[in-house]
Order: sequence, then C-alpha cells, then structure tokens
Amino acid sequence: MTECERLELFHSGEDISAYSFFGCHAVGNGCYVFRVWAPHAHSVSVVGDFNGWDDSASVMTRLSDGESFFVEISAAEGDRYKFCITTFDGRKILKADPYSFRSDFPASSSSVIYTSLRANPRLEAEEGEQPVNIYEVNLLSWKKHKDGSYYTFKQLTKTLVPYVKSMGYTHVEFMPVTEYPYDGSWGYQVTGYFCVTARLGTPADFAELVQAFHDSGIRVILDWVPAHFPKDDFALYEFDGQPLYECPLWDNMEHSGWGTRRFDYGRGGVDSFLLSSAAYFIDMFAVDGLRVDAVAAMLYLDYDRGAGQWTPNEYGDNRNLAAIEFIKKFNTKIKSAFAGATTFAEESTAFAGVTSAVEDGGLGFDYKWNMGWMNDVLFYCRQDPIYRHYHHQKITFSMMYSLNERYVLPLSHDEVVHVKGSIVNKMSGEYDAKFATMRALLGFMYAHPGKKLNFMGYEIAQFSEWDYRKGIEFFLKKYEKHRKMSVFVKQLNSFYRQCKPLYSIETDWKGFEWLVVDDVVNNVLAFNRYDNDGNCLLAVINFSGIMQPNYRFGQHKGKYRLVLSSDSVRYGGDGATYKRVLTTQRQQSHGKEYSLILDIPKLTCLYFIKEK
Repeated sequence: MTECERLELFHSGEDISAYSFFGCHAVGNGCYVFRVWAPHAHSVSVVGDFNGWDDSASVMTRLSDGESFFVEISAAEGDRYKFCITTFDGRKILKADPYSFRSDFPASSSSVIYTSLRANPRLEAEEGEQPVNIYEVNLLSWKKHKDGSYYTFKQLTKTLVPYVKSMGYTHVEFMPVTEYPYDGSWGYQVTGYFCVTARLGTPADFAELVQAFHDSGIRVILDWVPAHFPKDDFALYEFDGQPLYECPLWDNMEHSGWGTRRFDYGRGGVDSFLLSSAAYFIDMFAVDGLRVDAVAAMLYLDYDRGAGQWTPNEYGDNRNLAAIEFIKKFNTKIKSAFAGATTFAEESTAFAGVTSAVEDGGLGFDYKWNMGWMNDVLFYCRQDPIYRHYHHQKITFSMMYSLNERYVLPLSHDEVVHVKGSIVNKMSGEYDAKFATMRALLGFMYAHPGKKLNFMGYEIAQFSEWDYRKGIEFFLKKYEKHRKMSVFVKQLNSFYRQCKPLYSIETDWKGFEWLVVDDVVNNVLAFNRYDNDGNCLLAVINFSGIMQPNYRFGQHKGKYRLVLSSDSVRYGGDGATYKRVLTTQRQQSHGKEYSLILDIPKLTCLYFIKEK
C-alpha cells in the first residue's frame, strides 16, 4: 500500500492498523521513522535522548495529506522521545506519541522507542454456547509486596495465572492496563492507547502473561476506554494546539463529571485511532475480548448534562448518532478481522439492540452487562429478611427482560467502592447471616440466565471495600468462614462449567421455567434450567431467615438428586439434614399435576439434577 493509499484509508475512518504506520518504527541500520497526525500544527519536530531534546535537530516534513508529518533519524531502542509541536499561534507544546508502544512512566511522561514486540498466537474460536465465568482483576492491586510495590507482569504470570486456574474460572478480565498517569483513576483515564502500563513491565512481559493464561485454558478480556480521555497536557488533550481527538463543539466536548474530553466520533483520523487501538491488543497480544467501558456515555448526547447543556440530533432526540455508527463499525471490523473475538458493553440503560447484529439494526456486541439485575439483587439482599416480601419484585423482575439481550451478570469493582460496601458486607444480618446470604445470592446468580462476572476479593468474602492502594486480603483465608467461602466459590465455578443447563440456552424461554415466582411471604424462588438435550437443573432458593419445612411446589414428574447445597458445613453452613433424592408426588401444585415437597434451610440455595 502506498503512502497516499495508507493516508486515505486512515482519513476514511476505516483503518484498524494505523499503529503500523504512525508512531515510531525501525527501518534498519539503527534508523527509525516517526510519523504523527497534527493537522493544526504550524510545524513539528521530534525531541529525545537521541538529539539532546533539541527541537531544531529533527524537524519533520509534511506528508502528502498535508496533515501528517514524518522524519527518519538515528536512534536506539529504549530512547525517550516526544513531539514538539509549534502551534499556529506560536506556542511550543511537548506531546507524547499517541501511537507509542511504551512509556517512561513514572519517571516522566515521555514515550519510549520499542519495536521488538512479536504477535502472540491467537486461541481458536469456540463453537456453540460456552460457559463464561469471569474473574475481574485490577492488576495493580490483586496482590502487593510488603513494601507496597506492585506485582509485575512476570510475577503475576507465576501467581495470578495458577490461582485463576485453580479457582475454576473460564475467563479473566483486566481493568485497563493501557497507560494512565493517576492510579486513582483505576486505569480508566487513558493517556497511552497503545501502551501497556510501564508500572508492571514491558509489552513483551504482558504478552507472556496473556500467553500463560491461554496455556492454562483461560481466555483474557481487556477493559478498553473509547468514551473519553483525560486533560493531561502531554497526551491527547488539544494535541496540536486545538481540539483534534476531542469533539470541538462546546455542547459535546466535555464530560464534566469526570473532568475529561469526549472523542470526536465520525472524524476519520479519530475513528481509525480508536479502531486501531482495539485491534492492536487483539492482534499483537491475542487478547480474546474487549469490554467497552461507559457505552452509555457514548450513546447519549445528554449523558451527564443538564437542560440547555446539549443539542438534540437532527431527529430532535438525544442519541449521539456519530458514536452509534462508530460502535457499529467497531464491532463489525473487529469481528471481521479476528474470528472469535468477543466484545462486551458496559451499558446501563434500556438502549435497544445492544447485542443484536449490526445488519439487524443492533450495535453488534456479543454481551451486555446486566446492571439492572445487579442493582436489584443487591438492593434485595441488603433488606432484612422480615421485610424482603415488600421487595420481592426486585429478585424476579430481571426475567421480564433477561432473554432480550445476551447478558453478563456483573458483581464488579464498581459495587465494592465509594462506601457501597463489599459484597459480603452488603448482605443483611449478623456475621453468619451475611455469609449465608452471600452464598445464596451466588447460587441464584449462577443459576440465573446470563454469563457471570465477579470482582477479585469476593471469593474470600473480604469485608473491606476494594482499595486500589492495597492488595486483596488473602490472609482472611486463615479464618474458617472466609476459607470455606473460597471453597464454595471454587465448587460453584466447577459445577457451572460442567452443567450445560446453566449456560446452554441464555436467550430463549425453552431454557428457563419458573416454578415458584410469587411467594412473597416466604421469600422462596424455584425454577428449572434446561439444555438443548432436555437435561434439567432445578434451583431452589430460600431468601428468608427461617427454615421452610415441607415446602411443596409443582414440578415435572421424576426423581431429582441434590447436587449442591450452599448450607453444607463444607461451605460454612449449618448442614441441615434433608433427603438427597426427591421423587415427585401425584399432587397438584402451581398448575402442575405433580409436585415436590422438601425442607429448605434458611438463606440457602439448593441445586438438583433431574435423573433420567
């Protein structure tokens, strides 16, 4: 492809490999070519270790598009550099390379020459409906050394990978590892869209971490942030002296609540930049999926804005049409270029068709986070069991819409910060009741339609909220209740992977059947899950604070064998005695000719398999 053709593709907004053209690339014999897009610049030069940071030593020449610049110079791997941009009003500003593969953080905000990364082999796409059980991780705070320093990518390869494998997760999701200056942003205010954070090691070290997960049969999802970027003066912010990557219009430029800028979707160079960032991590590191952060902030013109602070679109409503088209383009191009790559939307509204195909008018994501389910069930579990009957719809309402999209049920990092309380600490009651309710909640979650995601630390029932400055409190496993919660989660993960009815049919009523949905007095739920072969799992959950003896409900004729009880002593429960195999009786209940009768321990989830 000629230079003119390459630039034409870039400006068309269709380029998914702009990182192979822009930025810094070795051309042999110790020489490197630098290219940068800066249409509003009067002139640009490269400054760095190789020229004593002299802005007159390496002046760049305009490329054929008149908007981009290049220069070829002698340098070395590991040299630091920046672009010195002279604006049209005569200012000189120093900017990190938007396409750099390494940064000098925390020593400086400079980019670093790095051209040695080689692409990881990608895992083959899986066929058919698969179990998806995600362990969400902040790599900077999963574990910390005693002196407070981070575990590096290499150390995480030796510790995190075997831990995730031993606990039985199918996927791991990293909160953003793209470079960012402020730890307190958790990685969501990105300044390096092609950099893995230098805090933890090199890009090659990160590639080894991803490969180690793949070698253990675990797929890797990366959080990706195309909704906004921070206003650090060395990064994308008014890159060439004027708005370039951000929308230039006053009513769509800022995310005031976050103190960040919105991308200018629909501008060819911006679209190509973002598409290429997404493709880079799939292509070079072989990550298996991208979770797109803050999709709602992209979809709506009035997101985080009051009356008079936004302008309706051409149809008079609040949809951000350019952002919607960008999202569709992102999903179309990623799926076309990388077979089996999976995309997830963190989308908190009722926007229709998030997981519908683009050709059918949808956004094209594979999965959407079910924020409604998360908010409802956590609200419900905070209530004292005595009062839960007033809020019964909170625990059942999700099935009114859960089959309309392909969902992930998330108990994510956002739910265990900012004085919201950890998962176990959200549960109502005293110490034992909190653990019992959490086990019942997890049992309900794993049986409910939708893939699963849980944030690190929940598996040991950490009482403290997540603090990005500290590691997870794994010392709690010295204590019985916490250790047994870990055993329960591990067993639940294992059972989920092995039980096809729990994941085979997620968007059709033939995979789900309510048995008890309206028992607001006793706080009991019962439902069946089915796979494509008709195999049945029965889930029974008692969210009340008392035993429900001789509880009868309608069920299809047959024998049902108990396969998991969250009340088991092994998991920290009371170990109430009950029959291991139940046989239906020919007595009508809940509209069925046959019924089961059983004792249901308080705050307990029970799983039964129908025997053939």
